[in-house]
Amino acid sequence: MDWATRRVLSWRLSNTLDARFCVETLADAMERYDRPQIFNTDQGSQFTSIEFTGVLKDAGIAISMDGRGRCLDNIFIERLWRSLKYEVVYLHELTDGFAAQRVIGTWMDFYNNIRPHSALAGATPTEVYENGKPLEGADQPHGSPAPPPARPHHEDMITRTLAA
Repeated sequence: MDWATRRVLSWRLSNTLDARFCVETLADAMERYDRPQIFNTDQGSQFTSIEFTGVLKDAGIAISMDGRGRCLDNIFIERLWRSLKYEVVYLHELTDGFAAQRVIGTWMDFYNNIRPHSALAGATPTEVYENGKPLEGADQPHGSPAPPPARPHHEDMITRTLAA
């Protein structure tokens, strides 16, 4: 996720704690977008692995790792996961990984391209990212409001995706 614009740059779904899928996601984001100066993450085993940190070090990217119990350091990601869980995962029976992949992919597209963010003055993360001008203070966690509730048309979109 680009902190300044809240845009999810790449994502993967896995049912293991193996670091490989995180390394693949990182490589995808770095290939498709500019490399960041700083990469912030929590202390999960995937992100502290030699494989993952090695990619960052080899690319000359500074690693910022939250301290134990410091979830506010990573508030943007924590809010993304909260929204995903409450708007999709908890509301739908995801019977297998294929269904989860489809539904989460649909929601990520919605999050990046349709859902307005009050912290971005009503713009979507993609609009702000592509404009190249993050809003003043947009990267500050204390100024981030709670995510808006899911919209009815969003529920219909998820239901259609599950039925496919």
